[in-house]
Amino acid sequence: MLNYTSKEVAERSALRINPAKTCQPVGAMYAALGVYGCMPHSHGSQGCCSYHRTFLTRHFKDPAIAASSSFTEGASVFGGGSNLKTAMRNIFDIYDPKIIAVHTTCLSETIGDDLNAYITDYESKIPEGKYVVHTNTPSYVGSHITGYSNMIAGFIKYLSENTGKKNGKMALIPGFVNPGDMREMKRIAKLMGVDYTMLPDTSGVMDAPMTTHYEMYPKGGTTVEEIQDLGNCEMSLALGEIACDMPADVLEKKCKVPYETLALPIGVEYTDKYIMALNEFSKTEVPYALEEERGQLMDIMLDSNQYSNGKTCAIYGDPDTVLGITQLACEIGMVPKYVITGTPGSLFEKRANAILEKFGIEGSTVKANSDLFEMHQWIKNDPVDVMIGGSYGKAIARAEDIPLVRAGFPILDRYVHSYMPIVGYKGAMRLVELILTAIMDRMDRDCADEDFEVVM
Repeated sequence: MLNYTSKEVAERSALRINPAKTCQPVGAMYAALGVYGCMPHSHGSQGCCSYHRTFLTRHFKDPAIAASSSFTEGASVFGGGSNLKTAMRNIFDIYDPKIIAVHTTCLSETIGDDLNAYITDYESKIPEGKYVVHTNTPSYVGSHITGYSNMIAGFIKYLSENTGKKNGKMALIPGFVNPGDMREMKRIAKLMGVDYTMLPDTSGVMDAPMTTHYEMYPKGGTTVEEIQDLGNCEMSLALGEIACDMPADVLEKKCKVPYETLALPIGVEYTDKYIMALNEFSKTEVPYALEEERGQLMDIMLDSNQYSNGKTCAIYGDPDTVLGITQLACEIGMVPKYVITGTPGSLFEKRANAILEKFGIEGSTVKANSDLFEMHQWIKNDPVDVMIGGSYGKAIARAEDIPLVRAGFPILDRYVHSYMPIVGYKGAMRLVELILTAIMDRMDRDCADEDFEVVM
């Protein structure tokens, strides 16, 4: 690797090398898969759609279905309206979804396709009881987190209605997290006696069980009727400020549903805030089961503090996930030396710096719209004890001989992770276990190396 100075790397602005993100349509496709009976549709070339499906399938180890407008040279020049209309007819005829969720790609955005006009023009031909929604997701803007947020907002704009009769529910909008995390969020909400609708909900879809036959539309996911009824909710809770604040704001503006935005509930403090928000809504006592889990987590953190305290780490990945992991790392006494995300936006840096300041940590590097090449250079100049993030950091971990804790998205080279939560007290226990195992395995190896040297 070329040994540029930190200043030279920091000045690079026209290029991203090994970015800590992927493009908007990946997030839009994932959000659409969290709706029951939904066929995500990529308005662009087959190659784009194939990449996005493959990326999600490799992470979740479950098939990510999607259709494509199959652009050719003609559509690129004259527009993809005809392709989209043909695609919608074929999809409803062949795959019989309840709803088609259309998102754009670089190509259709660059030529300026007007999806709203195309869908409106085709509206009379949509089968009765079926729906088509869309959102714009230009790949050259934002990240997959932006696309995820835009697709959720697209469902709300098209479907949610305020009938004037409240349903007594809370709308839960989860950040870009695994199905296991969504299950844990719902479990906590049920324990708190909260009646809710979660949008999107990929549990039961991207972690569907193996059965004797293939189901194109598994039993999980938020139903169209539930999305329509979101406009009658008492309030909405956005879990992840960067991924979920915009859809919650859209729901408020369209349907007058007030909302509160919280950090992704990773670690003690952020999980406490999630439970207190549920408590404020339901007016019920916090059950002993949750108190017990919190006590167990605190016990683990105290018992293991001599191993985690003062250890430095580099944390990278999706902004809300990175902020939650940074909070947890500080809670167990670690020092996050490098905290980065590939998603652009100053809010990430503001929130990350606030966490570090709260714990009295100085001298850390926090950066949005960064990449792993840049982080690698910082680590070469000033190493850390542990790296925490997705699979693409493993080349750095191998090159610098640093333990890697795989957490967040994407994790392409390990299994089971998408079933296991990192949110809530249970999720924090698992994350602490992974971090401690990485630290102590390294200590064991170092001790073994020293013993070998003494013998020789």
